[in-house]
Amino acid sequence: MNKKVVVLGGGHGLSVLLKGLKQFPLDITAIVSVCDDGKSTGRLREEFNIPAVGDIRRVIVSLSETEPLFEELLNYRFETNSDLNGHALGNLLLTALTNITGNMSEGIQSLSKVLNLKGKVLPLTEDNVVLMAKMTDGTIIEGEHNITMAHKVIEKVYYKKEPKIVPEVLESIQEADLILLSMGSLFTSILPNLLCNEILSALDQCKAPILYISNLMTQPGETDSYTVSDHVCLLNQYLGKKKVQIVVANNGDVKKESIEKYAVLEQKDPVIFDKEKLNAMGLKIIEDNFIDTTSGVIRHNVIKLAFHIFSLLM
Repeated sequence: MNKKVVVLGGGHGLSVLLKGLKQFPLDITAIVSVCDDGKSTGRLREEFNIPAVGDIRRVIVSLSETEPLFEELLNYRFETNSDLNGHALGNLLLTALTNITGNMSEGIQSLSKVLNLKGKVLPLTEDNVVLMAKMTDGTIIEGEHNITMAHKVIEKVYYKKEPKIVPEVLESIQEADLILLSMGSLFTSILPNLLCNEILSALDQCKAPILYISNLMTQPGETDSYTVSDHVCLLNQYLGKKKVQIVVANNGDVKKESIEKYAVLEQKDPVIFDKEKLNAMGLKIIEDNFIDTTSGVIRHNVIKLAFHIFSLLM
């Protein structure tokens, strides 16, 4: 029987990780934060009063075992002068299925059957949640897109109103052999999964250890100058009694030209692997050179990453 892995995250980081994990014999459940409110997703949320569909679409595509054409189809964005402009076809499909079935969880399940998913995808909540942030200058900002675009230093994030968690999410956590906190935007993709008492209670009660996959690069306004241990400490501030027990960190060097490119274009720097501090925190460390630049950008080598996670479970 395959080991049960529950992955919490959102954004591109989660979908990238799942592409690697699905290559191994694992029982995968992806729990997706649904507070994105930009672009196509934001418009659909406002019009249909539904949770965010964009990150869910990406996760479904990542876990799909169908033809590459379907991936292209779901990610296809209309370019037109009409109201369709900018909408991804997959977002529209998920919105339609949510309306047809009565809730997003069932809508995802219906699409999952058609696309032969290697795992289960669950929205964190069915509520149309609003992410809030308090900045270090005292400003309060409403909405994930506005938080990201503010370019201010975030002090803390929270929900405008605490959402009700999908029951299957809590069941999956209880049954898990390993909980993964995905790489990705800490404040706007990962932490939104940890802002609810129901989730924290389920994590505290489950038998599975919590593993965090550290980001390769810092994020402007969110994690400037953060080391790997800084990432872990921030997560631990939001977690309940159970803290991060295992960390996956990159020990490979980023090429100088890549560092300079990221520093100029995106104000991002490599996350420093401060191994001594991590050891002092009592963490189990999984380290390797996880850098992959074949796509022209700095990404995790997802097969190597997934292999380490699979090996840990075995």
